[in-house]
Amino acid sequence: MSDTRIFLSPPDVSDVERKLLLAAFDSNWVAPVGPDLDAFEAQVAELVGVRHAVALASGTAALHLALVAAGVRRGDTVLVPSFTFAATANAVMYLGARPVFLDSTPQSWNVDPELIAQELRARAGAGQLPRAVIAVDMYGQCADYQPLLDACDRYGVPLIEDAAEALGASYRGRPAGSFGLAGVLSFNGNKIITTGGGGMLLTDDGGVAKRTRHLATQAREPVAHYEHRTVGYNYRLSNLLAAVGRGQVQRLAEMIAARHATARYYREALGDLPGLSFMPVASYGRPNWWLTCLLVDPDEFGADRDQLLARLARHNIEARPAWKPMHLQPVFQDCVMRGGEVSADLFRRGLCLPSGSALTENDRERVVAAVREG
Repeated sequence: MSDTRIFLSPPDVSDVERKLLLAAFDSNWVAPVGPDLDAFEAQVAELVGVRHAVALASGTAALHLALVAAGVRRGDTVLVPSFTFAATANAVMYLGARPVFLDSTPQSWNVDPELIAQELRARAGAGQLPRAVIAVDMYGQCADYQPLLDACDRYGVPLIEDAAEALGASYRGRPAGSFGLAGVLSFNGNKIITTGGGGMLLTDDGGVAKRTRHLATQAREPVAHYEHRTVGYNYRLSNLLAAVGRGQVQRLAEMIAARHATARYYREALGDLPGLSFMPVASYGRPNWWLTCLLVDPDEFGADRDQLLARLARHNIEARPAWKPMHLQPVFQDCVMRGGEVSADLFRRGLCLPSGSALTENDRERVVAAVREG
């Protein structure tokens, strides 16, 4: 096949990141901590508008420690959107707790705040409040936080924001990652910015930040010998990867602009096709356009979601189905689910188009031509 492969959301790195990485290497700060790690944390904390940021080995590690900070223990329940990536629910399971899954709203594809409020009200009446609630900012668009925060505050249940996909997005002018007890970012290779791997916990609570740093460095006590009074984790991000992150943050605005341009292009070039509808943009915020997602109505479009994916694959174009909801995953089949029709439909008909910030005009044209081929 002559055409080069178009990937869904590949890393976009430049000479800026290369120079910072080599400078960190040449300084011999190769160990897990160092000045680039400190600078990266300060950079992201300022960007998001929080007091503390702790860079970690993955977004999943950040979720795990955010749940620890919320007091989640074995036997607890945690309310979790069903329409998300498995890491959101896996982190709950790490602690021996059980996720209770809730459906999405078709207006934003994010968790339905009314379902959260209903579940909290019912569990409060039964004396069985969950230990925490997790909201996820889907595909770079914030959840509707005001009703979520109101419901959580009413019952004294901490909210954790899984903003793994949403750095640079905002809700009513407030940056993604700044809501609740703690926010969580991912710097995986396919995210809006990357450190190759990595994540971050964001919080205004100094106690949460201090405990997170302690647990993320094997919970070593500040004494000359190696002493541990609790079980810790090897979760800190390396100084070298943080140097890459520093360069990525410098370029975040331009990368968001590039993804936004791609989203506009797709909507204009494909908006006239019957049976295709794009993920709604909620009026309450501004997304970071991480991925452009759409729904396929097979009766109107003339092909179903899987047939369209296969068509794109024949043209050497990587596209993916929307997330398979957690309540449909075999590993979580015994967990409680509230609702489910919306998220099941999003999975059945949803797909994500190539959206990387280095996508060229020719790449976009190839994607559109492949979609319109039928």
